[in-house]
Amino acid sequence: MIERLEDVPEDVLGFRASGKITREDYREVLIPPLREAAESGDKIRMLFQLGPGLDGYEPGGLVEDAKAEFQLGLGERSAWNRIALVTDVGWARRGLEFFAWMVPGESKAFGLDELGEARDWVAG
Repeated sequence: MIERLEDVPEDVLGFRASGKITREDYREVLIPPLREAAESGDKIRMLFQLGPGLDGYEPGGLVEDAKAEFQLGLGERSAWNRIALVTDVGWARRGLEFFAWMVPGESKAFGLDELGEARDWVAG
């Protein structure tokens, strides 16, 4: 499941993923605010927290993830400013570090105990 985080700075879009990520999570929670920000001309600052309870993706979630990456990542590269990934999930941190050159804007990984630092960095 993906849910919105409300305790982030005003110009930051915050999300938390836990459990099993579904197609509906992308379509209803993640994509609409990202698309709205990109279309409005705002620079996107996103904080994305992966909790320790992440159980992976449902098959439809993987398809939506790929679509979102293509449409909002590659298709709207100039809209992205900063992405803070907050997680202690090793594969996610390594993935961000390995693919950082492909991620639009600046990106940085933080541990779960560094959530406050991640909020400050992504807003800065």
